[in-house]
Amino acid sequence: QVQLVESGGGSVQAGESLMLSCITSGITYNSYCLGWFRQAPGTEREGVAAIGSDGTAGYADSVKGRFTISKDNAKNTLYLQMNILKPEDTAMYYCAAAAWCTVLRGIPPPRNLFGHWGQGTQVTVSS
Repeated sequence: QVQLVESGGGSVQAGESLMLSCITSGITYNSYCLGWFRQAPGTEREGVAAIGSDGTAGYADSVKGRFTISKDNAKNTLYLQMNILKPEDTAMYYCAAAAWCTVLRGIPPPRNLFGHWGQGTQVTVSS
């Protein structure tokens, strides 16, 4: 059984940083595709960052240069370091996993490739 559990969200001021974590279980960690998505009220869930099955990372244009995705295979944990946060980064952030994917053109794969999702962690950035 695949389980994804996010943590690390919170309320911060613009310009500050947060690190999100996602502890995973039930997946073949080295080969799975892992990603972070976010959804603000009234909007569609969008890809923020992902690590493909070959280890290639991809980012949404809105977060490039500010967010960094990484994973610790020994701890089965996915991270999202978020720096220089902006009010428009406010959203529920979700961890997601897929058995396999590739990162093309440097952007996260579409969300319909991901079959496993966490419950989400809220990030709120005030100006």
